[in-house]
Amino acid sequence: MPRESKASRRQRGIEFCARMHERYPDVQSALDYHDAFTLVVCVMLSAQTTDAGVNRVTPELFRRWPTPQAMAQADPAEVGEVIHSIGFWRAKAAHCVELSQMIMSDFGGEVPRTMEELCRLPGVGRKTANIVLNKAFGICEGIAVDTHVFRIATRMGFTRASTPAAAEKDLLDLLPRELWTYVNEEWIHFGRDTCTAQRPKCEGCPCADICPSAFKAVRPARRGSAKGTGASKAGAKGASGRKSADRGKGAEARGAGGARAQGK
Repeated sequence: MPRESKASRRQRGIEFCARMHERYPDVQSALDYHDAFTLVVCVMLSAQTTDAGVNRVTPELFRRWPTPQAMAQADPAEVGEVIHSIGFWRAKAAHCVELSQMIMSDFGGEVPRTMEELCRLPGVGRKTANIVLNKAFGICEGIAVDTHVFRIATRMGFTRASTPAAAEKDLLDLLPRELWTYVNEEWIHFGRDTCTAQRPKCEGCPCADICPSAFKAVRPARRGSAKGTGASKAGAKGASGRKSADRGKGAEARGAGGARAQGK
């Protein structure tokens, strides 16, 4: 098949976003938070853990340490006792205390409002910063590429990148800026209920007609099998990129790969 032009790919991207916006109007985050501080903590905690798992531990976490000032004085071991049911809880407990201390010492007790400053916080990378800027402050500087967004962007042929960080650059170049703010939440929901990792529901998908992977993005072949679709190989490549992207800044990588978010 002839290589798709960027103009055609951009047109498909805009159409896909339009269909997602129609399918998921006014979609809200699955994380339970009530201000910028609790949001940054929740998103940081959600790396390689489900939102439901985070929501189970944060009521007690924020009851005991509801503000940066309170959490900055917490014992990481005690924080760990509260969040021990989620993945990487030891590192995340330390990040809770450390980022709170930095908010108090460097930002006057207020969650910073720039990408550069947010990414200075322990455990916070570009993905988390994008979400905090967007949801807490109405600022859209990029697209938070988590595991769902990365998978969908790859299957739709919007990127060939091997990491979420690189995929974000492709999406920012492809999609008009006014669409960026909706991508993360809408695509997350689509990834959960339709374009799932192993068994995408292509027959009922509202975008099958514009998806180059429709009816091809199937479950990876069993071990020992030499067969496998190109889409399956892309999915395996994406999984590898997600794992590597989630290292770097502790629990949450600068890309978004670590937030398995949301197999929920």
